Amino acid sequence: MNSHNGADRPPRRRCMYLSVSAIVLSLALNSQVTGAFPTRGPHRSLSVTVGSHSINHRPISGAFCSSYTGVKGYTNLPSKGCQWKRSAALPAKSKDEEEFQRSLLEAKIANDIKHTTVKEEKQRNEVVAKQIGQEKADLKVAAKEVKEAAREVSQSAKKLGGAVISNSTEVKEAVQEVSKSAKNLGGAFLTKAPGIFTRLFTLLATTEMRNDFLRRRKHYVSDWTDAFKKKRQVIPAVLFLYFACLAPAVSFGTIASEITNGSIGVVEFLLGSGVAGMLYSVFCGQPMAFLAPTGLTLAFISGLFRFCHLGGLPFFPVYAWVGLWTSAFMTLLGLLGSSKLIRFCTRFTDEVFNGMLSVNFIYEAWSSLRRNFVNADPMNLTMPFVALSMALGTFFGTMNVVKFEATKFFNSKVRKIIKNFGPVSMILLFTLLNLLPWAQKFHVPTLSVPDTFELAGGRHFLVGLKDIPVNIRLLCAFPATLLTCLFFMDQNISVRLVNNPDNKLKKGEAYSLDMIALGIITGVLSVVGLPWMCGATVQSMNHVRAMAEMELNEETNQMEITEVTETRLTGFVIHAMLASTILLLPLIKKIPIPVVSGVFLFLGRKLMTGNTFFKRITDGFAQRSRLPSKNPIHLLGRTKMNIYTGVQVLCLLGLFGFKQIPSITIFFPAMIGVLMAIRGFVLPRFFSEEEFVALGDPTP
Repeated sequence: MNSHNGADRPPRRRCMYLSVSAIVLSLALNSQVTGAFPTRGPHRSLSVTVGSHSINHRPISGAFCSSYTGVKGYTNLPSKGCQWKRSAALPAKSKDEEEFQRSLLEAKIANDIKHTTVKEEKQRNEVVAKQIGQEKADLKVAAKEVKEAAREVSQSAKKLGGAVISNSTEVKEAVQEVSKSAKNLGGAFLTKAPGIFTRLFTLLATTEMRNDFLRRRKHYVSDWTDAFKKKRQVIPAVLFLYFACLAPAVSFGTIASEITNGSIGVVEFLLGSGVAGMLYSVFCGQPMAFLAPTGLTLAFISGLFRFCHLGGLPFFPVYAWVGLWTSAFMTLLGLLGSSKLIRFCTRFTDEVFNGMLSVNFIYEAWSSLRRNFVNADPMNLTMPFVALSMALGTFFGTMNVVKFEATKFFNSKVRKIIKNFGPVSMILLFTLLNLLPWAQKFHVPTLSVPDTFELAGGRHFLVGLKDIPVNIRLLCAFPATLLTCLFFMDQNISVRLVNNPDNKLKKGEAYSLDMIALGIITGVLSVVGLPWMCGATVQSMNHVRAMAEMELNEETNQMEITEVTETRLTGFVIHAMLASTILLLPLIKKIPIPVVSGVFLFLGRKLMTGNTFFKRITDGFAQRSRLPSKNPIHLLGRTKMNIYTGVQVLCLLGLFGFKQIPSITIFFPAMIGVLMAIRGFVLPRFFSEEEFVALGDPTP
């Protein structure tokens, strides 16, 4: 019972006392006083105070007390008697003493009844009604606190009504019933929920989605554990790919900071790349693929920023809603198994798209080196030439240490160690070289990153989604459609190149799972205002090659993949390190930009390896008798093979030129569609199916 201040006690107890007095007097007049006060339970003291009168007596019967349940200051405990005012238990008294106390109590009651007035009776009834109502409310709250049950339990407690509240025994039974209901509810949820989610997944997902899930589920554990079997291969791969992923993040972050007036910068790109990569490693279907910032995504962000600036709209709320719509579209496409349409994107399109990415990386590297000459003093070109030497040294040094495994020097174990740790060693070597006192005087530019972790403009982490009107939120679905097309093509083509049979992957593909994972990640990045990520072909292919076992093919005199360690651990650790880079910004600032340019040159050149498109360009000028017997020139002839290769060259130039125009870059997915149309409807008029098969590009 709740306690009350002293001012409330006398009126309430007096009213209680008067009611009790009436009953006792009636019993006394019928000479049944003794029978009306049976003793139950252990002996406890009873104290009744009325004005200046105080009576101490043992507890009266539970039957007598039950008529005043809920009155303040009264506790009904049938099994232990009734007590009005709690006090210390008294020792057992003799029968004479008990009879004396009862007689004294009867006399006091009779005396007070004579002085009772109608007004006091009315006050008593009001106080009792008020206290009963308060006790009902208190018991309802107590019932909710007894069990931290779900809403169903609290609703059951409300249905108990006043009858349940009127008796403590019924309250205990009600609580037990509610507890039992809660247990039943919890048990039903645990037993039924898996089936419910399974049925929901079956209803929403198509056959392609379910097959992807079942295909990759059995390999999920091994995707994490296989990396521990190849530690000597995993550690150097992680270190090199960390720098391979760091370079684009810093480069694109620097460019984004300029084109968005500082709204998104290097810190956002580092954090976004790390978070997206870790989430993708956990939830994706093909863990060998990587997510990273791309030039196409950056161009889309740039166009969206200019649109918001011209329209007077806040950038981040629009950015977030475009991303959320894109997330919904991507997830829906994944559930519907739309990735099966990518089969119409044949090797013709893959090779052109792959070639465009390779050329773009090399172009960005040379553009960076060219700026050094443009901005330098014409009378002193020392720094630009030193920067060029560092970039070329990083590029050729990395290329040679990677090829060292195919040489005859040392044993295979030493050659593999040099090949694995060589790229990282080159980066560290030229970085340390630039820190020497005699090299500092050349003032070679280093990475431009902030000194401390802070979001651009000091903004909050979460974007205000309600900062734009509802109609603008709905209109954001239109640019989201373009972004969805861009992500759909870029992601599926990147993963398709990873799943190429030449890479000898064994655990199977899961395009639909990859789409859903990208959709969820896009939504997360949008809400916190971090840059969007998409399938990164260059980093993905270098991940595959870093985790591959290779051997020399004596017939072609080239290194070929024999086995790939397919693991999620490398991608997770690499991107965790990338996200942690925001804590090492002062150290990252010491890496020279020419070294990053050298890494770009290496990544672009490495991506060309295995692309038969570039190989056919050189084969077109080679002596036919010196080419392998499987070369398509033997079936098609030099002229027809060069026509096919020439069409790809023209498509590559068209894609590259289209990408250089920022105002129309957001329509880049349409150009991928043009490539598919050329391969599907134009080329079949000039090439037979046998010739397509010889070119390695069969019609799906």
